Amino acid sequence: MTEIDWRENGVRVIPGNQLDSNTAQTPGMNRAAAINHARVGAQKLWACTVTIHPNAKTGAHHHGPVESVIYVVRGKARMRWGEKLEFMAEAGPGDFIYVPPYVPHQEINADPGAPLDCVLMRSDQEPVVVNLNIAPVEAPESVYWVDPGHPHPHE
Repeated sequence: MTEIDWRENGVRVIPGNQLDSNTAQTPGMNRAAAINHARVGAQKLWACTVTIHPNAKTGAHHHGPVESVIYVVRGKARMRWGEKLEFMAEAGPGDFIYVPPYVPHQEINADPGAPLDCVLMRSDQEPVVVNLNIAPVEAPESVYWVDPGHPHPHE
């Protein structure tokens, strides 16, 4: 049995000032990779920071077969999704957003005065970004993120 060198093959810390912005980008958003195969040897995960400038929005896009999780660190995120971006929900600091595979979506910074900072994690090494040409609807349908512990705000 081969002994594993845990010093070289163990925990890795990626300093926040050493992230890699040489990754797939979407207009209106800056991504900087922290965890991927090239940097740390990750096999199944990919993670980065995301900054959306005040009152800015990304272009519509999807991530192919990849699942995504977004954790809001600072700011107010407004997500739109659907074939015409007809659905909408908002998230704030401490909230998680799940984006299933192939879902057309758009991230929006809903705060005109502050950046939106998030951490993005994906289920695959391929940073798939398929930019779409979608004309969004004017009045998206609000969809509240509720679960048994957090009832609809109007109930």
